[in-house]
Amino acid sequence: MKILITGICGFTGTIIARTLQEFDSGIELWGIDNFLRTGSEQNRAPLRASGVHLLHGDVRCQSDLDVVPEVQWVIDAAANPSVLAGVNGNSSSRQLLEHNLAGTINLLEFGRRAGAGLILLSTSRVYSISPLANLPVTIENEAYRPQIDSYRFVGLSSEGVAEHFPTTPPVSLYGATKLASELVALDYGEAFGLPVWINRCGVLAGAGQFGHAIRESLPFGSTLIYGGGRLSTSALTDRGIKCATACIPAM
Repeated sequence: MKILITGICGFTGTIIARTLQEFDSGIELWGIDNFLRTGSEQNRAPLRASGVHLLHGDVRCQSDLDVVPEVQWVIDAAANPSVLAGVNGNSSSRQLLEHNLAGTINLLEFGRRAGAGLILLSTSRVYSISPLANLPVTIENEAYRPQIDSYRFVGLSSEGVAEHFPTTPPVSLYGATKLASELVALDYGEAFGLPVWINRCGVLAGAGQFGHAIRESLPFGSTLIYGGGRLSTSALTDRGIKCATACIPAM
């Protein structure tokens, strides 16, 4: 099986690549990265040494994907992942849209031509800000726990945030780009018969760019996965997002 991982030299992409290699040594991994994020360069040589076919390219540029061979799956880990992106002066709003939405569309077109499935790494930031900001929580075992008895809200339970929790604006420009990508990806899957999975990750940080991996899952240590129009929950693991790689069936 051939799998393409975008943003492969970031923290998330690198962890997925290593986990897939541990899971099945027969998987042929291809990766593409523009090496813009701090620390991504230090993952470049180790990935190549492990057998990954690594390409320098940008998902915003469709022609950069023309040199990628046909694969069975695309794991999209390329994004501008900051909730302040587009508004804090470090990147423009147009750059944010090009990275997170236009890049996903390019990958969907690539997958449509190749008949490849897509695993889109989304974010818990797609949920409405106001009800989450007002949610009372306590800290138990270094994790946030909602105070359900004092705050009743649709899509919220002692298990955390469910898929039907509101996604109405405002969700941040970053959250809006990821939510739009989810909708487009699911409709591509429906229109062209492609398997599409969406993983609404919590907060992931690391890339090796900070010297050590940091992993937080907020607010309740859970993530959501879409698959075939259905949703289920699964916990993030200590390895980061192993749950995103465990759902890849043979094609």
